[in-house]
Amino acid sequence: MTVVFPKTLQADMDDLIQITPEPLDVAAAVAFVSAPAAGGVDVFLGTTRAERHADGRELVALDYEAYLEMATQQLQALAKQARERWPIVRAAILHRVGRVAVAAPSVIIAVATPHRAESFDACRFLIDRLKAETAIWKMEVWSDGTGTWVHE
Repeated sequence: MTVVFPKTLQADMDDLIQITPEPLDVAAAVAFVSAPAAGGVDVFLGTTRAERHADGRELVALDYEAYLEMATQQLQALAKQARERWPIVRAAILHRVGRVAVAAPSVIIAVATPHRAESFDACRFLIDRLKAETAIWKMEVWSDGTGTWVHE
């Protein structure tokens, strides 16, 4: 079975929702959310953290899987919920699937609002809800070739 990842899925012209196997572009996300009406732009960048297992194995990557159709709908719903709580000018929610190496970003949340406090609050809401509620799963890949599913 072949999975086709659209380049960009948009809920509307002010929200960029994307799930992709391609590397994430922070500058492009910031450029998308930047607007004259936005006085605050907050960006959360989630990266693969280097760590060592208790038995000495090194983490080499994270592998992400998603139920693409469901996860896309969930991300669109999260953007809508955030818009109901804060005066969001633009928002971008981008997530990688596939293998993500240490130090590389797996998720970008960028939010532009009229004031900084709103952008901080909305950005935190989006990443916290994404991690708790979205049909995206990750596996830790260790230096010995083994993998461990993460249950958060």
